[in-house]
Amino acid sequence: MKYSRLDAKDYARENMRGIWAAALNPMREDFSIDEEGLRRNIRHWTDDLGIAGLFIAGKQGEFFSMSVEERKRNFEIAVEETEGRAGTIMSCSDQNFDTVIDLAKHAEAIGADYIVVHAPILHFVTDRDDTVFEYYRTVCEQVDIGIAMWSHPDSGYLMSPELCARVAELPNIVAIKYSVPREMYAELSRLAGDKLLVSTASEEEWFDNIVELGWRLYLCSSPPYLLQTRNDRRMNEYTELAFAGEIEKARAVRDSLDPVRKALREMRPGGKPQAHQKYWQELLGQAGGPVRPPMLQLTAEEKARTKAAFESCGLTL
Repeated sequence: MKYSRLDAKDYARENMRGIWAAALNPMREDFSIDEEGLRRNIRHWTDDLGIAGLFIAGKQGEFFSMSVEERKRNFEIAVEETEGRAGTIMSCSDQNFDTVIDLAKHAEAIGADYIVVHAPILHFVTDRDDTVFEYYRTVCEQVDIGIAMWSHPDSGYLMSPELCARVAELPNIVAIKYSVPREMYAELSRLAGDKLLVSTASEEEWFDNIVELGWRLYLCSSPPYLLQTRNDRRMNEYTELAFAGEIEKARAVRDSLDPVRKALREMRPGGKPQAHQKYWQELLGQAGGPVRPPMLQLTAEEKARTKAAFESCGLTL
C-alpha cells in the first residue's frame, strides 16, 4: 500500500487524475484469456496513448464470465505492466459478498492503487439506503485500500446523490463511477466534491464536465483507446487543453472527433458492445478476439459495416 486508510482520500485526490480507461479482455479462439495480448494492449495504452490509469476486470472486461482466479490473474498482469507508468483500479464487484472481499484483499496485497465495487443487486429490501450504506461500510472495514463506488442501472436502482454523499464520509471511499443522468452527478459534485472524486463514463460529456464542473478525472470506459492511436491522441489533447483553461482550442479538438464517435456509436449492434469494441480494437492493431458465450459474436456482415465505418472515420493510424 502506498498510503494508509486514513490517507486514502488525500492520496486519490493527488494521484487519481486524467483519463482512466476500462480494459476489454482479449480472448483466444478457445475463449481463454489472451494474457500476452492483454500485456501488449496495456503497454500500448500507457506508453503510446498516455492513458493515466486502467479499470481492470469490469463489465467491459466480461468479469461476469470469469472465475475468481482469472480475475485475480487479471489484476496481477495489470499491476505488473503498469508499474511506474499508470494507475490501476480493480473491479471487485460481485453478487457474492465473500468474493468481493477476497478480490479486494488480493488487490490490496499485490499493490493495486484502488478498487471499485458496484452497488449490489438487492432482494426483498425496503430500507435500501441503509442497506447500501452498510454494504459499503462493511467493505471499508475489511481493507485499507481506497474504494470507488459504482452506481448504474444494472443494479435495478440508482444510488441518490444524498446516499452517495453519506457513503463518501467513510474514510477509504475515494471516488465514484456514477452512471446516471447528468443532473444527478452534478448534484453529487456539489454535495460531496470535497470528499469524493465524482466521474462518469461518457466521453461525450467529459469536456463539459471539465469546463462546467471542474472535473479532473475520467473514470472510465473504452473510448480512450478506441478513439485514439499512437499518432492521433485527440482525446488526450483536448483534455489537457481544457485542464489548462484553453477552452476554445479544446472545444475545437473535441468536436473534430465527432466523425469517429459517430462511426463507433452507429455501427455498434444492440446487445454486442464488447464484441463490437474488440473488433474495433483489432482494426486499430490491438488484441481483441471473441467474447465468451453466451455473449453474442459479430456476424460477418456486422464486421464488414464496422470496417467500412472505421476506414472512413478520420482516425490517423
